[in-house]
Amino acid sequence: MEEIQNQESNYTGSSIQVLEGLEAVRKRPAMYIGDISEKGLHHLVNETVDNSIDEAMAGFCTDIEVTINEDNSITVQDNGRGIPVDEHPKMHKSALEVVMTVLHAGGKFDKGSYKVSGGLHGVGVSCVNALSTHMLSQVFRDGKIYQQEYEKGKPLYDVKIVGETDKRGTRQQFWPDGSIFTTTTYKYDIIARRMRELAFLNAGIKIILTDMRPEADEDGNIPEDWKPKTEVFHAQDGLKEFVRYVDRHRTHLFDDVIYLKTEKAGVPIEVAIMYNTDYSENIHSYVNNINTIEGGTHLQGFRTALTRTLKTYADNDPTLSKQIEKAKIEISGEDFREGITAVISVKVAEPQFEGQTKTKLGNSEVAGAVQQAVGEALTNYLEEHPNEAKKICEKVILAATARIAARKARENVQRKNPMTGGGLPGKLADCSCRDPKQTEIFLVEGDSAGGSAKQGRDRNTQAILPLRGKILNVEKVQWHKVFESESVNIILQAIGVRFGIDGTDTKEANIEKLRYDKIIIMTDADVDGSHIDTLIMTLFFRFMPQVIQEGHLYIATPPLYQCSYKNIKEYCYTEEDRLRFIDTYCQGNADDTKLHTQRYKGLGEMNPEQLWDTTMNPESRLLKQVTIQNAAEADEIFSMLMGDDVEPRRQFIEENATYANIDA
Repeated sequence: MEEIQNQESNYTGSSIQVLEGLEAVRKRPAMYIGDISEKGLHHLVNETVDNSIDEAMAGFCTDIEVTINEDNSITVQDNGRGIPVDEHPKMHKSALEVVMTVLHAGGKFDKGSYKVSGGLHGVGVSCVNALSTHMLSQVFRDGKIYQQEYEKGKPLYDVKIVGETDKRGTRQQFWPDGSIFTTTTYKYDIIARRMRELAFLNAGIKIILTDMRPEADEDGNIPEDWKPKTEVFHAQDGLKEFVRYVDRHRTHLFDDVIYLKTEKAGVPIEVAIMYNTDYSENIHSYVNNINTIEGGTHLQGFRTALTRTLKTYADNDPTLSKQIEKAKIEISGEDFREGITAVISVKVAEPQFEGQTKTKLGNSEVAGAVQQAVGEALTNYLEEHPNEAKKICEKVILAATARIAARKARENVQRKNPMTGGGLPGKLADCSCRDPKQTEIFLVEGDSAGGSAKQGRDRNTQAILPLRGKILNVEKVQWHKVFESESVNIILQAIGVRFGIDGTDTKEANIEKLRYDKIIIMTDADVDGSHIDTLIMTLFFRFMPQVIQEGHLYIATPPLYQCSYKNIKEYCYTEEDRLRFIDTYCQGNADDTKLHTQRYKGLGEMNPEQLWDTTMNPESRLLKQVTIQNAAEADEIFSMLMGDDVEPRRQFIEENATYANIDA
């Protein structure tokens, strides 16, 4: 307690370290927040909340309130120490103004203020300020309310006292700049996902999310009994609750959560593990609350500890060692991870990020710390829970058997299937260009649409692979069954993905010889088409996540309608586009007899020219890139949509049916 009091009293203007100014933020916003679309807009919320989370990780904040206001501004308020307001020794102005107007200025750069801090880019709340038309900062500190307002990052007046209070903390409200962002409408679900994740990662912190925007009924009226939408995110057990949440749609080998929370070599480490009857490995790793979707040294340390500990246990158990010897199998590291769901969270004082999306931890010292912590905890668990240990090891033996069967299945398919064009599927209409960076392949639903696509395409850069029917649901089958599926093998052969590097049986996909830069799923705008989209995305997410992580997977967006009025014709991609056309040319009269609307229920209804103009032409088409912004959330959703648990899937469909542009 005395240490906290000393830190609190020492958290003054001199704690704020200045690195550089705000000059380029408004000119090149994407450099600082990723992009200027919906993702960048929501990143403003994350940057603001990160300041409050830093206070929580330092032990000074327990409650954070996030509000989406009626005018679509955002308010974030915490009960931390409050940003310092005394004079900054170098800048000779209030430390609050420095934090709000200078990029990379904040207590997180002073190790006496924060041992660790969250946030990936670390650009701070000044970036939020620069990209907002207006921002209001209030600090509750020393019994007073300090305030400063800004327009596009520039202060309107000096920090001033506007009242007295018995509260402490910081309140930030900002209005994002519509001249910079392509949209300024916040989505509740996107913010809620991040707040839920932060609550899981920081046990005991309470985050209250409120949406003050009224919801109109079908007639556009606000119901009299309408109330703001509010959710409280609070996980007293932290990662234990997180791993149960992610894994809640699966059947478990046993109900225990294997859990550890410790510190090794100055690195705080928290891990939660569950084993299920599924066949995939689902490990979600975090550094300072950042989702490290590309893994890194902490994940490496975890995997090494898991393999060594379980292998040692199995070798020393007479029954299990006999089973392995009888099965005549060599167990590999990935066999130990089949059916595992785990969340790893580490706090690193000076994290080094690398990789495609700068979300791969590079600190070498963390690997050894995590390996030691997990090894000790898992060894103790196995010794104290022999029945659960036996179930885990039997699952491992089954995984190794399936892996070997998968290799044989791949070999059998390659021997049996007559190939053309250097080992490519006969149905593939390949492109003439051989530079993968310049090419793309369309995975097209049905032979009819495939025929139109082949005729309408750019033969130099666009390849077409027609798919017959629905592909295998890989969420429900063992590893080797996937490679016995002709529909899956055709896709793998066409795009050039291989499994088994250097003659091994590894489950990791090798995409070094990926034949196309863009893999585009193109299906009908109906229920079956959406199902096929999901089946193919499940295949890539579970077996080839690198394809998604490196930005190669897309979904084509064919139009729903062709609307014509007199001599005017337009393709409409959504119901909103159709209504806008009617409003523009028919003054909203949908019964106007010169008005004609053609609904495209299938790709095959379009001739080659129409398919090219609307869906395939790089100059005019609309592609949706498949990304993994939150791996844990994606894991839970795929498990729910494609797994065996029917009730959550039915509920999800009922709640989200109105958002789908499809006909039953």
